[in-house]
Order: sequence, then structure tokens, then C-alpha cells
Amino acid sequence: MNKKIIISLSAILLLGVGLIWFFNQRRSDISDELETAFNEGKNPVLGSSRFSEEIRNFYTEREYMEVWLFNGTLSKQGKALLTQIEESKYDGLQPADYNLAKIYELSIDQDQANKKFRNLSADEKVTLELLLTDSFFGLARDLENGKVNPASLDKNWKFEAKKTKVDYLSLLEKVANGGSVEKTLATLYPTTDLYSRGREAIKNLYEIKKNDTLTWEFAAVDGAIEVGEKHAAIPALRKRLIFWDFLKNEQLEDPTLFDSAMYRGLQDYQESNGMNPDGVIGTLVAESLNKSPQDLIDIASINMERLRWMPALDWKKEMVLVNVANYQLDYLQNSDTTFSAKVIVGKEYNESPTFTAPMSYIVFSPYWNIPESITNEEIIPSLRKNSNYLAEKNMEVVNGSGEVVKATQVNLSKDQGYRVRQKPGGDNSLGLVKFMFPNEYNIYIHDTPARSLFEKETRALSHGCIRIQNPDQFAKILLNNSDWDDEKIQAAMNQQNEEVVELDRDIPVVILYMTFWADADGKANFRSDVYNRDAALLKALRSNKSGLDQA
Repeated sequence: MNKKIIISLSAILLLGVGLIWFFNQRRSDISDELETAFNEGKNPVLGSSRFSEEIRNFYTEREYMEVWLFNGTLSKQGKALLTQIEESKYDGLQPADYNLAKIYELSIDQDQANKKFRNLSADEKVTLELLLTDSFFGLARDLENGKVNPASLDKNWKFEAKKTKVDYLSLLEKVANGGSVEKTLATLYPTTDLYSRGREAIKNLYEIKKNDTLTWEFAAVDGAIEVGEKHAAIPALRKRLIFWDFLKNEQLEDPTLFDSAMYRGLQDYQESNGMNPDGVIGTLVAESLNKSPQDLIDIASINMERLRWMPALDWKKEMVLVNVANYQLDYLQNSDTTFSAKVIVGKEYNESPTFTAPMSYIVFSPYWNIPESITNEEIIPSLRKNSNYLAEKNMEVVNGSGEVVKATQVNLSKDQGYRVRQKPGGDNSLGLVKFMFPNEYNIYIHDTPARSLFEKETRALSHGCIRIQNPDQFAKILLNNSDWDDEKIQAAMNQQNEEVVELDRDIPVVILYMTFWADADGKANFRSDVYNRDAALLKALRSNKSGLDQA
């Protein structure tokens, strides 16, 4: 019995000694150094960090107990955060912005893939701990809001400014208490599946890049190259089709010949990339084929940033989504696309802005109230050349009360309070129906009499509004009422007077500019940067604006 008591007391004593040892090791002997660093303010991290106040509050509250170190090296949480910093490239961000180089400098094997941190001095341990905390705050902020401020970069970004709702200090406390670093940071991602799928697509592109042996010299093409023709750019473009698995690598007598095998591979490539699969190498095809895996990573990164800019939207609700860069409208219900249509968007000098607004009514057989700018720039000069211009275009002049007046009694260039409108009919520039989501930019969706333009591959052709193919089908879906059958819709579209029909609910219209997205199958889709907006954003995204050195 006495032996059992002695053994029990020995076990308790051993456990007590073990616990004392554990907690001493857990403190890693840097709590005093951390406190000194805050009191003296000499550590370079504290002097440079944009989050110095948050960092101070965090460590003061936990009595300077470290999070990222254990027993003199990285703890489980430290290793997990370092992985998230390294993998921020899959979010289209720069790991260098989150102190990665400075962290690596403290490792004993900087050239190895799996970094180890041993034999650090007390000051180095403090620096490593604070670097990682600064990195957590910086990465969390950029994941939630984006690295770049859209208001300072893109004058056509008209979405409401994103409001930060997250307390980053609380997030860090959650991680410090054992929460998953990966899952905690993932809560900051945009809620749309477009983001998670985009992240996987970028990860795949990095894998493809590992096997990239091409030089990607730019192969210029002026005009068009058709099958059977020869051109100096063909050898380089053929290599690109082989690289992307659209063509087999075969020996050729004349490498400059655009042969039938390459023609079929090109058609598959065009179809896969949202182009007209006509098998002709034009400027658009050449531009696409000249993009290396790194170029595509950059394009994807740009669009991941745009998704981070987006205000909170309920993507599972009924929604009309227009991607200007894709010249396409999609009607979504429960995140599923149930209707798609080609669209025509604004010309480069009349760029369609990106914003969201609720659609509330449809106008059948609409008048076109012509904007003052078009009246001044197009109609008045035409009237000077042809006095019958208004009659020939089925147009009329109205006063401020909407009453029709004789055009000959009004001087449009001098008289105030008059405007020109085009009467309903098949030649009306708005077509036979328009879909209204009132907004300050006077943008709406409408039909067009020039329906042949939908066959064009590049459709930036309007004054800024969005022209839609198959507007009658779109109207039927929006009305969602058995009373509005095909016959009634056609009758409403072909009246002499316009008819306004209120929808029974507001439907969000979201106008985006996305030159990359990954679809439900995970396939990466890329589109031409028709408004040349990508370059400025890429430059800002790849700048060294973030990080300690640039704070």
C-alpha cells in the first residue's frame, strides 16, 4: 500500500515537473524580450508596420505570449501561416508583400523548399514573431478588401465602396487560441464560387508553368492567315497550340505552312476560348496564343482582385449578370444560369461602367429619348446637311412637357428645353423593348434593329448601353407570368405607343468587367481586355506598395 502511495506521489511530482517544463518551453523565453521590444520601440518591425497599434494591443492583452513560435522554432500555427503567405499567390497576391523574404532570411536553409528555423537569437525570435503577426494582418486585410483601392485606379468602377466588417484582431485571437489559420483566412474570401474556382485555376496554371519550356517570343500577325497559307508566325503559334494540348507535335516539311491539322486544332482552341471557331488566325487569335502561362496567371490575378473589390452580394438570389468583357448576359437563379444571350456594349470611348442596380420595369415599344450629347454631336450636324433627317429617322421634337412641336420652329443648337426622340417602331435605335434598372449613368438593356452585329466577335459598338440578343425571351423570363405568353409579348413589342410594365419584384442587375473566370467545371476562361483596363491594375497589384519596406 505504501509503495502505491509513493508511486502515486512520484507520478504527480513528475507530472508537475513536466508541466512546468512544458509551459517554460511554450513561452520560448521571449515574452520578456517581446515586452522590452514594445516598451523600447526599437524592433524594426514595430517601427515599419502599418498595424503597429493592433500588434501592440494583441500582445499586451496576452501578456506578451508568442503565437507563431514554440520551443525556439515555428509552432504549428507559425508553419500554417507561413504556408498561407506562400500560397497567397493563388489568390493573385504577392507573397513578398507579406514579409516572405524577411522571414526566409531567418531560416537556416533559405534555398530549401521546407524552411527550418533553429538556433535563433532572442532578438531574431522576437523579429520572426512580429513579422508573422504583421503578415497576418496584411494578408487578412488584402484578402477581404483587395490590395488596390479601385476608386484611385478605375474611373468606371461604380460599385458602392466595400465596407469592412471584420475585426482582424479578433481573427488573430481566434488563431492564437488554436483556430485553423487556413480556415480563418478563408472566411475573408468573397462568397461567390467564382473566387474559389479561380483560386484552383491559378494553382493549376502554376503547375502548368513548371513544364513551360517555350520562349514565348511575340508572334505578330497583321490581317488574317487562312488555312493553306504560309506565314512567319506559324511555327511559334503552332508550338503554342501543342503546348496547350490542342495539336500533336509532328514533323513538317514546311513549318511556315498553316496546314489542315493546325486548322482543326485552332478551331478547338477558338471554341474553348469563347471565339468564333472559324479557323482563321486574326489579331484576336494571335493575341490570345501569344500569352504564356505567366501572362494568364497575371490576368487571373487581376480578376481575383476585382472580385475582392465587390460589395457583398447574395449570389444565390435571382440575378442578371452582364460581363462586358465577354459580351454576354446571364440570368441566374440559385447560382444556376437559366438563360444566356449575346450583348453589345459601349465603344472604347463610351465604356460601359461596372455597377449594380435593381431592375424594376420593362418598356415595350419604347420611345428613344436621345441624349443631349448625341443630339449635339450627331443629329444637329446631320440636320444641317439634310433638313428631312428627322422625318427619315422617324424622329420628332418635344418640349419640356413632352408635347410634340414642329422641328422647323425650333433651333436645337440654341433653344433650351427641347429634346429629340425617336418614335416606336422597327427602326427605333432601342429596338422593340428596353429593360430598366434606374441608375445615375443612364445605362439600360435594350433590343436593337441592327441584329446582324451580334455575329461579330468583338461587340464594343454602342454608346454605353447594353443591347441584347433575343429580348423577347428575356422579357418572358423576367415577367414569369402565364398571361405573358409569346403572342402577347410580340404584340406589346409592336405597338405605336410605348407600354410600361412593372415587374412584381426587383431583380439585381450586376455589370462586371471580367477578363478571366473559372466555370463550374473548373475550366479557366480568358477574354480580350477590350477597354485596356488590365495593365494599370496589374502594375498596381504587382507593385511593392505593401510590406514593411514600403509602408
